[in-house]
Amino acid sequence: MASWLFKSEPDVFSIHDLEKRRREPWNGVRNYQARNWLRDSVQEGDEIFFYHSSCPEPGIYGLMRCSRTGHADASQFDAGSEFYEPAAKLEAPRWFQVEVEFVERWKKPLLLPQLKTCEALKELALVRPGNRLSIMPVSDAEAAVIKGLR
Repeated sequence: MASWLFKSEPDVFSIHDLEKRRREPWNGVRNYQARNWLRDSVQEGDEIFFYHSSCPEPGIYGLMRCSRTGHADASQFDAGSEFYEPAAKLEAPRWFQVEVEFVERWKKPLLLPQLKTCEALKELALVRPGNRLSIMPVSDAEAAVIKGLR
């Protein structure tokens, strides 16, 4: 079982939304590296840290789990969707999604400044300078540290 960190803007989709719905497709990812992880690497049962981004207090707000492995993101075929991809074909989808299920919402989020000051997380892609994808792998050691901080 692997661990991941998925980012979402809370005004688009939050941990509270997932808690109400219980299960939801994680769609709209439009980065090729993140797409490859969704398609090829995220497996059923994998644990996922839910990270709120682009908000006053970015951080990890809870846990979810992959409940269905990578499959075609239907929004790429919907001409009315902001994620429509004219070049995508049913027989050759370009974009993929997984389904996630709610595990828990943390009473107190683990905020980005706290993550950045933790020496044991200095290699976590989220805290390193540079490109920060919406989906990132988290090592077993990093996952254990994150859980220990909360």
